[in-house]
Amino acid sequence: MVKLKNIALISSLLFVLNSYSETLIQVDISEQRLYLVSNNVVLSSYPISSSSYGEGQKENSFKTPLGTHTIKEMIGSNAAKDTIFISRINTKRAASLVKQPIDTENDYVTSRIMWLEGDEEGFNKGGAVDSYKRYIYIHGTQEEGLIGVKASHGCIRMFNNDVIELYKKVNIGTKVLIKA
Repeated sequence: MVKLKNIALISSLLFVLNSYSETLIQVDISEQRLYLVSNNVVLSSYPISSSSYGEGQKENSFKTPLGTHTIKEMIGSNAAKDTIFISRINTKRAASLVKQPIDTENDYVTSRIMWLEGDEEGFNKGGAVDSYKRYIYIHGTQEEGLIGVKASHGCIRMFNNDVIELYKKVNIGTKVLIKA
C-alpha cells in the first residue's frame, strides 16, 4: 500500500514538472507593446509607453533599459484602480486620468507596480546601469492618452486596467525581456 501511494505521488509530481511552463513578459519597444508569453504562445498583449528619451542603461538618463530582467517586487495588491503611488507608498488618492495625448507636469505611478531587477551584470545590473536602483517599473499611469507612444521617463507605462490584469497573471521572479 505504501509503495502504491509513493508511485502515485511520484507520478503526480512528474506530471506537474512536465506540464510546468515558464510564463514571461516580452516588451517590444518598436511596437510599443507588452506580451505575456508561455511556451512561445502569446497569452495577452497590451499597448505600453516606454521612454521618450529612448533606450539605454545609464543612471539618470531617463531611458528604458534593455535586456533580461526579473520582477523583484510587486506593490499595490489591494490598491484601488488609479491610486497614486509616491516612492512606492500608496497615497490613497486617485489620479485624474488624462485621455488626450498630453504630457502633464506629473509623472504619476498608478494602480500597480512591478519593480524590475536587471539580470545582466554590467549591462542592466550593478554600478551606474542598475535597473533596480534606477527604479524601473512596469506601472499604471494617469497619462493614458500617451499609451502607444514613447512618453515615459524610463519605465514601462500601461493603461490602469491592463496593469491590474497583468499584475494578477505574474509573480515575483517572472522574467521580463525588453528589446528595441
